[in-house]
Amino acid sequence: MGLSPHGPRRNHPDAAGVGPVIRSERKLPRSNNGSLPPQKPPSLSLSPHRPRHLASRLNLLPTNTTQQSACNPTTTMSPPPPPDPIEPCPTPPAMDAALPAAVVATILSRLDVRSLLLAAAACRGLRTCASHALAFLPSFHLLEVALTRDLLRPLLPPNPSLRSLRLDCARLEDDAIGCLARSSLHELLLLNCENISGRLLCELGATCRDLRVLSLNSLGERRGLVVNFSDLQELLNGCSQLESLRLALDFSTFDDPNFGRVWASASGRLSSLEIGYIPMTMLLELLAAVVEAQQCMDYVKTPVFFPSLQKLCLTVDFITDHLIGSISVALPSLTHLDLQDAPIIEPTSSSDLTNAGLQQINPHGKLKHISLMRSQEFLVTSFRRVNDLGILLMADKCSNLESVCLGGFSRVTDTGFRAIIHSCSGLHKLRVSHGSHLTDLVFHDIIATSLCLTHVSLRWCKLLTDVGIERLSFNKDLNVLDLRDCRSLGDEAVRALSCLPKLQTLSLDGTDISDEALKYLGLGTCPLTSLSLRGCRKLTNDCIPLLFAGSVKQSLQVLDISRIPSVTDDGIMLLARSRTPLIELRMRENPKIGDAAVMALVSMQVDGGTYGSSLQLLDLYDCGGITPLATRWFKKPYFPRLRWLGITGSLNRVMVDALARSRPFLHMACRGEELGTMLWDTYSDWYRHNDDDLDELEQWLLDGEPVSDDDTIMEE
Repeated sequence: MGLSPHGPRRNHPDAAGVGPVIRSERKLPRSNNGSLPPQKPPSLSLSPHRPRHLASRLNLLPTNTTQQSACNPTTTMSPPPPPDPIEPCPTPPAMDAALPAAVVATILSRLDVRSLLLAAAACRGLRTCASHALAFLPSFHLLEVALTRDLLRPLLPPNPSLRSLRLDCARLEDDAIGCLARSSLHELLLLNCENISGRLLCELGATCRDLRVLSLNSLGERRGLVVNFSDLQELLNGCSQLESLRLALDFSTFDDPNFGRVWASASGRLSSLEIGYIPMTMLLELLAAVVEAQQCMDYVKTPVFFPSLQKLCLTVDFITDHLIGSISVALPSLTHLDLQDAPIIEPTSSSDLTNAGLQQINPHGKLKHISLMRSQEFLVTSFRRVNDLGILLMADKCSNLESVCLGGFSRVTDTGFRAIIHSCSGLHKLRVSHGSHLTDLVFHDIIATSLCLTHVSLRWCKLLTDVGIERLSFNKDLNVLDLRDCRSLGDEAVRALSCLPKLQTLSLDGTDISDEALKYLGLGTCPLTSLSLRGCRKLTNDCIPLLFAGSVKQSLQVLDISRIPSVTDDGIMLLARSRTPLIELRMRENPKIGDAAVMALVSMQVDGGTYGSSLQLLDLYDCGGITPLATRWFKKPYFPRLRWLGITGSLNRVMVDALARSRPFLHMACRGEELGTMLWDTYSDWYRHNDDDLDELEQWLLDGEPVSDDDTIMEE
């Protein structure tokens, strides 16, 4: 098969249940003896403007002498002998005759939704069995694609056994609420609900009486949609069994005089509450109602607020002493407290966190996780009224902490951070961002402690050097290490990390490393699955073969080489030649990467799969050498598993729009937004699926409709 920007035309077998695609075939003239004359072999062209020898230069395309001889016009092949009329060839038995239907149903019932749909595309028998299995699935998880209502309804038939539903709702509106609100559900997770109004909350409260876990993201964000206070009230009144509630939306839409008291009707089993953003006045009103109810319990029968709440995650206007004190009094059973603010003006002394506020944290000694983060999204500011004394007072009361996240404490020095490390013997996760006074001394004697750190993030700690990381590397249980924007780190730090036996995720964005550091990683023993090198300006093309010279080639799945000016098309060709089965590749804002890099990636085959088969995310935004010609290589059958594509929208609007129409399940980001979401990584392992036939899933969902030739003509 020759590589062509338009891809081969394929007929979908009727047995797959997707409908036949009939194309007219030109009848070829036959010679006197009835044999077909030799035909001209198909040409192998990587692009209309690229030389044919580029494929051999890449050394990527598989060679097969049998296929070459079959295409040679000078080679004659005798036709196979006809079957013996006395002993006809036996027809293969039907699937139901070879394997009992009960066995097939049992096998299909153990598959996830994606694998089940792929099986349905194989033949008519499996399609029937899969349709039957969909009516008895206990869980339906499909976050990798956003379906329309018409595509979703056949996949969600009436099913009294359905307990868990996880979907991407980017293409759903209010008319799909009936498919989502099901009385049998115990768990419901919906992403990208911006086109769905607050009526979803009302329907869930009326229908899903046994719901235990609810997570909604971006509900009603589209202009014109309404999310009312009454919708929240119906949800809390109806879902009396809720144990975990996550509403990642703006709670200012629920502003009502009764907002604080409506939570009295919330489930008594609620142990986890996460809110996207809530104004300070509304939150204090809620906490005041909780405290008032606790004070009246001794002599008046009053409703109990949050009797089982252990986890609270909020984003507020300002984190203040008054807020910390109110939470500590109202919610004494908390084990997980996560607070973040993003000030738009500089906080005053009365609206800021001080040492006195930190002293009020964890009065009952039950906290296991504490996170206090000040975002600089709108204003470059920090907790200027907190110093080492406040951290020492907090550490004295929080010796049982297992996870600590501190962001924006610009006046805290090594003394405060060392107090946390030495006081919390059970600490596993440590995150410090914008620690402008954190130095190597924090980890000077870490080997003398009993710490077993698994996750460490030290972002924007500019005074940290190689010496501190060498000390940190004595902790052999490190699994995730984030050193982004630690600009004083160099090759020796990476050399110390390369021997960590459990290190899987490493972020070195903006550090001062060179190609030598990648050599250490390539020859090291750490089983890296994710590596980020964004903005490491000293790196060149030579770092690619050095990185993949050792065992990293077998384990690495996610690579970010964005904003590295010296990386060119030749470097991407070296990456493609290594045949590393990458799942995510980001190389945005590289001025010297162009169409040849795309052709190298599309030509790469991993373990005999289809062209560009392993990539599910590719970010090419603002790469200087990308031309409109590159968009043709993202048409089928190339990159069959690609789900996220970052590209400059102004490249050629007509061709980009045509690509979006031809691949409706491909999420295209054309404005520079980052691709992928951490939420998906938390709730689903779809991106680790190793099946190369993901395009058949699209065919099954789209009922096998071929791409119109009008789109191809328009592009040309």
